[in-house]
Amino acid sequence: MGNTIDMQHMRYINLFEKITNVNTSHCFKYNRTIIFAIPKKRIPKAIGERGINVKKLSEILDKRIRFVVNPEGIENAREFIEGVVNPTSFKDLEIKGEEMIITAGMQNKAALIGINRRRFFELQQIVKDYFGKELRII
Repeated sequence: MGNTIDMQHMRYINLFEKITNVNTSHCFKYNRTIIFAIPKKRIPKAIGERGINVKKLSEILDKRIRFVVNPEGIENAREFIEGVVNPTSFKDLEIKGEEMIITAGMQNKAALIGINRRRFFELQQIVKDYFGKELRII
């Protein structure tokens, strides 16, 4: 996980920690949503009672907010990627050497790639930052 944090993401993380009292160092954008990767046991606290923390963050940042389980290693890659691309789904995730291959149906493949391949490039960067692998969608 050798991703670098720019100043904007640092501001997002600081605001997140101030509102939720949950520590994280992982924040990224995907599909016009700010996603925070946090440990599984801390997600209920981050959401807050009746989603109050999510609502507050969303109002302040004027963006959609989501939480995903922070991957503890490559073995949690499928759960992590599913959380990032949700509600879009895929059939299989395979890791071969330095490559991560997502198998999806025609419609889901189009949703994963996005207009002008924007979502693909975002997801490709996330996979590279978190797992050090190249991404292919077939």
